[in-house]
Amino acid sequence: MKVKPDRTLDCLGLYCPEPVYRTRMELDDIGIGEFLEVLADDPAAEADIRSLVKHLEQEIVDVSKDGNTVRILIKKVK
Repeated sequence: MKVKPDRTLDCLGLYCPEPVYRTRMELDDIGIGEFLEVLADDPAAEADIRSLVKHLEQEIVDVSKDGNTVRILIKKVK
């Protein structure tokens, strides 16, 4: 399933805790049912964002990697 994100958050070049903090702010700002795409190259970002999404009870739809860059697609469910 190819989903077009409603927003893209570019965290390339940012290091912990910035990607997680900014992801949290964006999730607070989007509507239920919307998709947020997060791009990050911090080695800790994927695990940190997965943990945040689980804590917030949202849904990770897809995770893909291209070199050092991870792309995480999150759906806001509540």
